[in-house]
Amino acid sequence: MVSELQQRMHESFVENVNEEYLMDCMRCGFCLPACPTYLATNNDETHSPRGRIALMKAMRDGDVVWDGSVEDAFDMCLGCRACEPACPAGVQYGVLIEETRVAIQQAKPKDLMEKIVRKASFDGVFADQKKMAATVKLVQFYQKSGLQSATRKIGFLSLFPPFMKEMEGVLPKVETKKKKPSSLKPKTTRVAFFAGCLMDTLFQETNRKTIELLEWLGVEVVVPKEQQCCGALHGHSGEMEKGLRNARANIDAFDSDHVDYIVNNAGGCGAFLTEYEKHLKNDPHYAEKAARFSQKMLDISSLFVKLGMNVRLKSLESDETAIVTYQDSCHLRNVNKVFLEPRSLLQDAPGFEYKELIDAGSCCGSAGIYNLLQPEMARKILELKMEGVRKLQPSKVVTSNPGCLMQMQVGIQREGLEKEIQAVHIVDFLYDAIQKNQN
Repeated sequence: MVSELQQRMHESFVENVNEEYLMDCMRCGFCLPACPTYLATNNDETHSPRGRIALMKAMRDGDVVWDGSVEDAFDMCLGCRACEPACPAGVQYGVLIEETRVAIQQAKPKDLMEKIVRKASFDGVFADQKKMAATVKLVQFYQKSGLQSATRKIGFLSLFPPFMKEMEGVLPKVETKKKKPSSLKPKTTRVAFFAGCLMDTLFQETNRKTIELLEWLGVEVVVPKEQQCCGALHGHSGEMEKGLRNARANIDAFDSDHVDYIVNNAGGCGAFLTEYEKHLKNDPHYAEKAARFSQKMLDISSLFVKLGMNVRLKSLESDETAIVTYQDSCHLRNVNKVFLEPRSLLQDAPGFEYKELIDAGSCCGSAGIYNLLQPEMARKILELKMEGVRKLQPSKVVTSNPGCLMQMQVGIQREGLEKEIQAVHIVDFLYDAIQKNQN
């Protein structure tokens, strides 16, 4: 007998998951070798894009009833979207997994703790940049008051799951916000900078360096004050309507008519930002504005290349030669199709020899907050990634997303390679290379 929850879940799949998109899948299997969870589970079809699409359709058609194994199959998906470039039929898997998570969240009962956490996260911290800043100030107090040192010394963190201890160990030091520098160079391009929530709090030094490098290249940078979190975390967690609330706020905050580009420096944010156009295409008040916003959105490495940074990098000289490599941000590569630009910048960076990381385009296991929600699978995927790092032995592993950066730092820490290898954001890497070699 079908329970009330199972019936409600079936109805939610019918309501939320697009049948036409499900029918696009030809079950050819080209997606299988591109899927990290399929490979990490020794080719378990349930944890492949093809298998998940089959489950989505079965749930929608009523051929499968909801249970823990079905939920696990969807929860285990990283949402990295590596299956999309591999798919000859152009299946919109990203849309399908987002719709599936909306269907689940609408139908699944939540206990009090989950309600509190979701409310605090999606209606609080990730809905209001001021609340995010206040939260990060607590992290700053924890780091600078001596509490962090004391906590580590007495072994208090050992009471928590190992992955939480590891993530605490790679938290960046929160610095006091510095005044953004002015530049006397003539401005030929005007851009609006999407500062992001984590990037403008935990990683505000990277944001500062981003603006300095843009000004060094002759760009006028404006930073809209009312911008909010991009909404990606909401969208990937079944809270799409709340993600679109943030999208509308950001579209209102950015006057895209008066800038040449809108630039971001976080791959995960950039993918969702460029898809505002898709998500709001049926909104009569925002469709046109969302399209204009998305069309002007550009990743920082792409803008650096457009502005001629490669030429500037080649003009600098260095006697040193260290190995540098690059770990792709999944969404930057698979959604925004940006992968050549960051590599070209690293190839031209003074003092370094670029070498390609084995399977650089495969996910590192971060995937937003996936490494917190699915620590065991994230660990398996990171271990596969670190095999390539060990073989290459670079001095720097560069990436373009804060989550990827912290995940790679965890991997380096687990291997005991902190003295030999550093994980760095591409902006920090370029900034330091230029500062070191500029006359």
